[in-house]
Amino acid sequence: MDKVAKIREPEEVSKDTQVQQMLAVARSRGIETAFDRADQTAARCPFGSAGLCCRSCLEGPCRIVPNGSGPRRGVCGSDADTLVARSLLNTMIQGASGHAEHGREVAMALLKTAEGKAPYVIRDVGKLMRVAKGLNLETEGKSINEVAKAVALAALEDFQKHEGVMNWIEYRGHQKSREIWDKLGITPVNAHLEIAKAVTRNAMGGDADPVNLLLGSVTMGLVDGYSGLHLSSDLQDILFGTPKAVKFNYSLAVLDEKQINIAVHGHIPLLSEKIVEWARILERKALTVGAEGINIVGVCCTGNELLMRQGVHAASSFSSQELVIVTGALEAMVVDIQCIMPGIQQVAECYHTEIITTIPHVKISGATHVNFEPEYADDAAREIVERAIRNFAKRDPAKVVIPGGSVEAHAGFSVEQICEVTAKINADKPLQPLIDAIKDGTIRGVAAVIGCTNPREPQDIGNVTVARELLKNNVLIVTTGCAAHSLAKYGLMNEDGLEACGDSLKALLRQLGQHAGLSALPPALHMGSCVDNSRPLDLLSAIADELDVPVSSLPAVGSCPETHSPKALTIGTYFIAHGVDVHVGVDPQVSGSNLVTRTLTGSREDKGITMDGLFGGKLIVESDPVKAAAMLLERIDMKRKALGI
Repeated sequence: MDKVAKIREPEEVSKDTQVQQMLAVARSRGIETAFDRADQTAARCPFGSAGLCCRSCLEGPCRIVPNGSGPRRGVCGSDADTLVARSLLNTMIQGASGHAEHGREVAMALLKTAEGKAPYVIRDVGKLMRVAKGLNLETEGKSINEVAKAVALAALEDFQKHEGVMNWIEYRGHQKSREIWDKLGITPVNAHLEIAKAVTRNAMGGDADPVNLLLGSVTMGLVDGYSGLHLSSDLQDILFGTPKAVKFNYSLAVLDEKQINIAVHGHIPLLSEKIVEWARILERKALTVGAEGINIVGVCCTGNELLMRQGVHAASSFSSQELVIVTGALEAMVVDIQCIMPGIQQVAECYHTEIITTIPHVKISGATHVNFEPEYADDAAREIVERAIRNFAKRDPAKVVIPGGSVEAHAGFSVEQICEVTAKINADKPLQPLIDAIKDGTIRGVAAVIGCTNPREPQDIGNVTVARELLKNNVLIVTTGCAAHSLAKYGLMNEDGLEACGDSLKALLRQLGQHAGLSALPPALHMGSCVDNSRPLDLLSAIADELDVPVSSLPAVGSCPETHSPKALTIGTYFIAHGVDVHVGVDPQVSGSNLVTRTLTGSREDKGITMDGLFGGKLIVESDPVKAAAMLLERIDMKRKALGI
């Protein structure tokens, strides 16, 4: 007889009392959420969890048992090392392809804008010109739209060229890291080519060398980093403006019972920027149906994009996205792509909320679809806002439960914004104040706390604990994605969070804050969405150039304590390829192979090939956030010692 799954109590699911409250409401109404499904599927396949199940051909599925009684190889002869390496590469393909497609769609939108075919404007001409210069494009005597078209075409070449190196790697790639990639033959030519090659090498009868497959995973990390992260951030800054310091509120309480509430969810801001615009245009129409206005709130990384540039309040990270609907006050949830749970439709059917998909190749059964193309962005945005206005009359007041209390937070810390602040201390060398602080130990190191929340994990605890452990040891925190949501809701993006910092870091944040017009910079500097993980690397690359050292020499680390998405693993691999140690708090499903595990997590002193030996950075797998922080501090101190600081 199957055992009955243990359903966690709300306080076991999350420390967030609002999430606890709304989860209890959902359960009282018989509504199933991701937290319930995680408990119901708690018993996971031991073969899949170890990377030892192969479904690459119709000879299988093959499940092998390398260290016990059972088959040691698949039907084709693949052993555990090959199966696990292929499984990891397949995960990396998913992560890289999602962000690469994000970049391509933004490039197409910029091209159509430059050609006068899409209703956007270039909001950051300075960034446009800097990117054009970095790409070695001619700008003299050219109009803004001519330069924008040239930049867009250069971006699209990174999905088309068949020789050479991706333009964005030539532009943004750190030279000392490039030398290693070129020597290993893993530098990407174009995103689509590399993804197709990875699929090919992973097919039955393809690549069977586990180390070579792992190097293929590094290529996927670079594809993600340069055709996804860097390219997307640069082009979105050009179109919508480079983020500057902005204040916003975080929590489910940002929903307003008296207003029409629209949640924007996903990752690509092309339509959501227009929804904000049309919500303002149609404000008076909202009044005619009895609402006091239109309230846009963010979920996941579309929310991050809007809060960074528009100050739009954030309602939820990934794992609690369904609870935004459970408030009963949401007229529409508009989704684009990535990290969107199909379960939102089942929850919405218990309320008046309309789920609206917008991307032709990303639909949800039962949801409304309003097609988005850049040329017709205004038409789609207007239709969506008008649908939400009409939906307001269907709201059932008896079902409305909005938790009280939100947290004020500060975001918008692009590299440009950080340098604008530090330039007030040293105008000639804006990065010098940070470099001096690292050298003298005021800043012990820099950590990017990034990634997700995961319904299987206690929400926010890993993200917040790692951050607080590092902050008290004077490690400067930058953050992105849903991890940033966690840090915001627990006060690490406002002055109150300074209590978590060590004395020297606290003093520095107060000093820098005065130059930014704040009493202090927040302990965690919110740099944006998951594609904005380009920004921490840009900052590290600039510091490395000033010091004339590889990025791998810097006392810098990354941590993704609550990951769920393949994108988080490709982002982490992109950091490792630059020599930055990366921690993950969730099993990456490679334990079935000692070779793969050793290659990813071993040190440069170990026998055999390791990521640390090749690139100067490695993967750290540790579910205990306190232990993980201690391991990260050890690596920071090791690199400080090697630098002689």
